[in-house]
Amino acid sequence: MLEVINARMLYGDLVAVDCLSFTIKPGDIFGLLGTNGAGKTTTFRMIMGLLEPTEGKVLYNGEKVGYHNVNEIGYMIEERSLLTKITVKELMLYFGQLKDMEPSMIEERLDYWLERFSVPEYKNKKIKELSKGNQQKIQFISAIINNPKLLVLDEPFSGLDPINTELFVEVIRDFQKQGSMVVFSSHQLDHVESFCEELIVLEKGKAVISGRIDQVKKDYKKQNIKIVGDVDPQQLETIKGVEKVIVNANEVIVKIENHDVAKDVFEYVKTCKNIQKYDVEQASLSEIFIAKVGRKDEEV
Repeated sequence: MLEVINARMLYGDLVAVDCLSFTIKPGDIFGLLGTNGAGKTTTFRMIMGLLEPTEGKVLYNGEKVGYHNVNEIGYMIEERSLLTKITVKELMLYFGQLKDMEPSMIEERLDYWLERFSVPEYKNKKIKELSKGNQQKIQFISAIINNPKLLVLDEPFSGLDPINTELFVEVIRDFQKQGSMVVFSSHQLDHVESFCEELIVLEKGKAVISGRIDQVKKDYKKQNIKIVGDVDPQQLETIKGVEKVIVNANEVIVKIENHDVAKDVFEYVKTCKNIQKYDVEQASLSEIFIAKVGRKDEEV
């Protein structure tokens, strides 16, 4: 179990993280979100034991992270940290032995992951010869080569095309199935929404949203109605509780204050012709994020 308990981190007078608390249990996938400068990277560094909280605690299975348990953790930082002048094999032997792995086990796992990511031919290539996307694969492999029980991923999908993004998601789910804890950040909120159960959104180091995603959406109350058919956008805008009407190429999206407004919108839509679609949906995580946070700062 990973526990962050009232963690506070100061850089001089700057409060980077303020009274942050959450718990991640085995098999959980947890999202840590926020704009640049919100405190995500600082939080990751506290989890990894690279920074000691000014106040509060960060505990991994009841203990601080140190040399005695760090081998159970995998960490993928946002910035590429690969040694570009050596080969993929040499790099993995280096990282793996830092985790007290035997060279034979490192090679065995490396061969498996290279096959899994469809790049077995890169084993003896130098890192600098690989594309950015393939370097991202190698950095991901370096984080999971030790089969971690806690996997910390800072922007793991950065620079990936949709096919490779889906491959990363499959691997993360495999670690979840075997009971590993996964905590990650991503600016691609659709991925967070699709496979993350719980999250925290930080702004200026404080949690402005926290909890299970389904409950976060329910608490937000605002909803969207997607309509395909012959409706009059101006007429829709006159309905009480309708906040905005967006006319797209293939559908009209009606943003409403709460679920009760959907009844009035439906009463109007019933009078229209050629209605092919009428779906009431909860607001997306992206909409909630923008509504709660709204602006960006520099990275902390």
